[in-house]
Amino acid sequence: MTASVSPTSGYVAISRRTLDLEDYIDVARRNVGWIVGPTLAGIVISIVVAFLLPNVYVSQAEMQITPAQISESIVKTTTNTMLTERILQMQSEILSRTSLSNIIQDPRLDLYKSDRASKPLEDVIETMRTRDITIKIDSLPGEGARRASAFSIKFSYPDRLKAQQTVQALMTKFEDSNQATQATQQKVVNNYVHDELSEAKAKLDQLNEQLTKFRVENSGKLPEQSNLNIAQLTSLQQQSNAINDSLNRLAQDRVQLDTQLQTLEGRLELFDMFDKETAPTAPLARQQNEQLLLLNRNIDNTESTLAQMLKTYNENYPDIKDAKARLQVLRDQRDELQKKQDDEQARLQEAATKEAAKDSQNPAKKTTNFQTAQSLSALQGQIDSTKALIKSKEMDRANLMKQQQANSKQIDNYQAKLAATSGIEAMYAELIGNQRAATEKYQVLQSKQELTEQNGELLQRKAGEQLEVLDPPSLPSQPSKPNRWLIVGAGAAISFILGLVVAGIREAKDPSLKNLKDVRAYTNLPVLSSIPLLENTLLVRRKRRIAYLAWSAAIIVGMLAISGSLYYYYAHLAI
Repeated sequence: MTASVSPTSGYVAISRRTLDLEDYIDVARRNVGWIVGPTLAGIVISIVVAFLLPNVYVSQAEMQITPAQISESIVKTTTNTMLTERILQMQSEILSRTSLSNIIQDPRLDLYKSDRASKPLEDVIETMRTRDITIKIDSLPGEGARRASAFSIKFSYPDRLKAQQTVQALMTKFEDSNQATQATQQKVVNNYVHDELSEAKAKLDQLNEQLTKFRVENSGKLPEQSNLNIAQLTSLQQQSNAINDSLNRLAQDRVQLDTQLQTLEGRLELFDMFDKETAPTAPLARQQNEQLLLLNRNIDNTESTLAQMLKTYNENYPDIKDAKARLQVLRDQRDELQKKQDDEQARLQEAATKEAAKDSQNPAKKTTNFQTAQSLSALQGQIDSTKALIKSKEMDRANLMKQQQANSKQIDNYQAKLAATSGIEAMYAELIGNQRAATEKYQVLQSKQELTEQNGELLQRKAGEQLEVLDPPSLPSQPSKPNRWLIVGAGAAISFILGLVVAGIREAKDPSLKNLKDVRAYTNLPVLSSIPLLENTLLVRRKRRIAYLAWSAAIIVGMLAISGSLYYYYAHLAI
C-alpha cells in the first residue's frame, strides 16, 4: 500500500488496490440492477423499434440498348449521340418532376399516400428521386459508340407489388422515350436535309438559267481561246520582273560606287587643302572633313533609297515618310558641321597669314613630302577605276532599259488583245465556278437524303437501335431492409455496455470498504473476526418487496411492448 500527502490540503490520499476476479464478481453482484436494467430496456426498445419499422422491398429490372442490326459500313447512322448519352438523357426526362408526379398519382399505384397527406408533392417527388429510385448504367463489350449499354432500374417501397409495378412503369417510360427520341431525331434530320436540298436545287436551276442566257447573249465572244494569250502575257510579265530586279541591283551598285567615289574625292580634297606646313592644325580640320564626307555619303545613300522607294510607293507610305524625316535630320547636321568648318577654316587662314608674315622675315627652305605624293598617286588611281566601273554600270543599265521598253510594248500589245474579252472572261469564270459549286452541293445533299431515308426505313423495320428487356421486374419475396435481428442485437449490446459503464461509475464514486480485503489493504491491521451487518428484518423485506414489484412491472411492460410490436408486425407487415 502506498500513500502520499497533498501539500495544500494536508489529507492523505491512498491509492486503490488492484482488483481481481473475485472483486469484479462482487462489483457485478452489488450493481446487478444497474447492469440488468439498461440491458432489459435496450432489448425491449430495440425489439419494438425493429418490428415497428416498415418493410422495404426492392424490385429490380435490367434493360439493354442493342446496336443496329445492319452494319454501319452499309448504312451509316445519322445520329450524333452515344448510346450511354442517350440513356442519361432519357433518365433525366423520366426522373423529371412531371414524369414522377404522373407515376406517383397514377390511380393504379397511388404511391406515398400518407406522405402526400402531410408533405408537399415536391418533397415526395424529391424523396422518390434521391432515395427510392436507383438507375445504374453498365457498358457491355463493344467498339466505340456503337456498343450496347445495359442499365438496371431499382425501386424501393413498402409494398412489394407496387414496387414491381413502379419498376414496370419506369421501363415502359424508357421504351417510349427511346422510340420518341429516335423518331424526333430522325424527323429533325429529314426536315433539315429536305430543306437544304430544295434550296440547293432552286439555286442550281437559277445558275443554269443565268449561264445559258450569258452564252446566248455573248455568242462568239466567250473567252475559251484566250488561254494562249494569257500564257504569253504571264511569260512577258515574268521577264519584266526579272529586268526590274536587274535594274534594282544596278541601282544599288551605282549608289555604292558613287559613295565610294565621293569618299575618294573627299580624301583627295583633304590632301589638296592641307600640307605639311599646316600640320599642327590639320588634324582637327581633317577630322571635320571626314565627318562632313560621312554625312554627305549618308545623305546620298538616303536620297537614292528614297528615289527607289518613290518608284514603287506613294508619298503617304510610312517608310517614305521615315526616310524623308531621316534625310532632313542628316542635312541639318551637315549644315551645322559645314558652318563650324568654315569658321575653323577662317581661323586657320588668319593664323597662316600671320605665320607667312613671320616666315617672310625669316625665309626657310621648303621640303617635298614624297610619301604624300605617293598617296596622292594611289588615290587618283582608285578614283579613275571607280569612274570606269560607274561608266560600265551605266552602259548595262542603258541596255536593260532598252529591253524593258521592248518588253513593255509586247505586254501592252497582249493586254490590248485581252482587253476586249477580260470582262467577259471574269464574269464567265464566276458563273462557271458558281454552277460547279452548286452542282457539287446538290449531289452531296442528294446522298445525304438517301442516307436519311435508309435510316428512317431501318427505324420502321425496327432494325436500328432497340431497347430490350434483359430481366423483367422482380417480385421481391423478402424485404431488403430493415435487418431486424441486427437492430435487436446492436440494441442489446449497446444497452449492456451502457449498464457496465454505469456500474463502473457507481463503484468508482463509492469510497467505502467493501470486504475484508479492503480492510486489510487500507488499515494494514490483522482481522481476527467479522460481524455481519444486521438490519431491520421488516425494512429488508419491504425493500425486497418494492424491488420485486418494480422489476415485475418493468418486465410486464416490456413484454407487453414486445408483444404489441410483434402483433403489429405479423398483422400488418409480414405479408
